[in-house]
Amino acid sequence: MDTQEELGMGIGTEEAERLKPAKVSIVEVRIEAVGTKGAKKVQCDCKHPQKEETIQISAVKYENKGKLESVGLWVNKNKENGVEKLRKGSTLVFFLNSVGAKSIAELKGKEVETTTDEQGYLTFKAY
Repeated sequence: MDTQEELGMGIGTEEAERLKPAKVSIVEVRIEAVGTKGAKKVQCDCKHPQKEETIQISAVKYENKGKLESVGLWVNKNKENGVEKLRKGSTLVFFLNSVGAKSIAELKGKEVETTTDEQGYLTFKAY
């Protein structure tokens, strides 16, 4: 189907498939540039027990100041003695610590619980 055909496409009636929260296994991890400014975000390909193909998860739900918050796994960095490191206190670092990973690469192979965000999408659970 080309772009012109897509312009005239009708609206479907089927609901999007919603997977139930479950423990997933992270099988691949990468950093992708997102949006017009190219901000970097961690993208995890995960094996969910309800689905044959892998699914992508790039957010975590965690407790912040007494409230549950869903936030993307944005790569925030700073320099320590001229060396770039992940920013201490960032959501990504909080998530890494919660699953026992010392780097983004160490997420591969981890088993992580999921939950849903406010829109019903799966996120990693870190609370």
